[in-house]
Amino acid sequence: MTGAEAIAKVQADRAAGNLPDLSGAYLYGADLSGADLRYANLRNADLSNADLSGANLFCAHLTGANLTGANLTGANLTDADLSRADLSGAHLSRADLSGANLTGANLTDADLRYANLRYANLRYADLTGADLTDADLSGAYLYGANLSDVAGYQASA
Repeated sequence: MTGAEAIAKVQADRAAGNLPDLSGAYLYGADLSGADLRYANLRNADLSNADLSGANLFCAHLTGANLTGANLTGANLTDADLSRADLSGAHLSRADLSGANLTGANLTDADLRYANLRYANLRYADLTGADLTDADLSGAYLYGANLSDVAGYQASA
């Protein structure tokens, strides 16, 4: 499915009074930059290497989604469910992940510079090698998170 086809499906679902459903969709490398994907069901979707920069994913359901290498720079992921999602190598700089559920997510080598992670749930997330330089982790839940070799992070005393 191309980015244009995905956006058309989202618009059709909304016109029919339904929440957008792209669960399990194959969107490898799709251009979804700036797309309005609020409340969209993207569970188990393949969004690897997709361009979601500036996209609005407020309250989107991305459980188990493959977002390896995806560009989510400046995306709105407020209150999104990214539990068990694979975000390894993803670009999330300046993304808003406040209140997001990242339980068990794979964020190895992810770029989270300047990201808003206020009150995000990062329980058991793997952040090995991630860059958290200037990220806001105020109130974030980090129990069991792997923070090995993380750049820009200092645990509070």
